[in-house]
Amino acid sequence: MKLIGNLLWFLLCGLLLGMLWALFGLLWCITILGIPIGLQCFKFARLALWPFGNDIIFSPNPVSFLINILWIVFGGLEICITALIVGAVLCVTIIGIPFGLQCFKIAKLALLPFGARIVHIG
Repeated sequence: MKLIGNLLWFLLCGLLLGMLWALFGLLWCITILGIPIGLQCFKFARLALWPFGNDIIFSPNPVSFLINILWIVFGGLEICITALIVGAVLCVTIIGIPFGLQCFKIAKLALLPFGARIVHIG
């Protein structure tokens, strides 16, 4: 069931959200200081492509809080707004609700990606 969900997700909105994460990862990797942030973006791009069967655990600390503030200004807000809009459109239909909920998970991650880690479930 995860495979079918991930394939449908990829076609509906996963490719768009994954490309956004990868684009911001590339932009952050241009600067030497931004490379750790860019690498984290690439991890989340993979999650944005195939979210079913994965969950996110948030464990913030003071350093990740400061990086998250910088991230929101330079990339996070755009990804969050995109994921919220796509999620709202998907939640219009009953079949799209699980996909919309995954979009909302990606939107939350777009606001607080540092201090978060991906765990595989099932």
